[in-house]
Amino acid sequence: MSELLPKEIESALPRISNQEGDKNPNVYAVFQFPLSGWIWFVTEADSYEDDICFFGYVVGLEREWGYFCLSELETVDINGLRVRREVDHVPRPLSECLKQYGFSEN
Repeated sequence: MSELLPKEIESALPRISNQEGDKNPNVYAVFQFPLSGWIWFVTEADSYEDDICFFGYVVGLEREWGYFCLSELETVDINGLRVRREVDHVPRPLSECLKQYGFSEN
């Protein structure tokens, strides 16, 4: 089991495309990397072989919708700093999450 993605969150995630067309989809998990300020807002996921692939809104160099995998997030390690999951996150609409983190609507 992944420390970043507990089974209860994994089982609650809608499959990729299930929220397609929703202008304000629910975010089920939030990942952050403290050194870069990158934030991944997970809205959907699918299992592929030994990995979980997510779809969500990413705030990094750009703000954009995209795909990213659990294995990618787990391999980030710079001097012991790793991607972390916001453990107190409660599923809610993206607009509320963006507001919480100080971003204007996409």
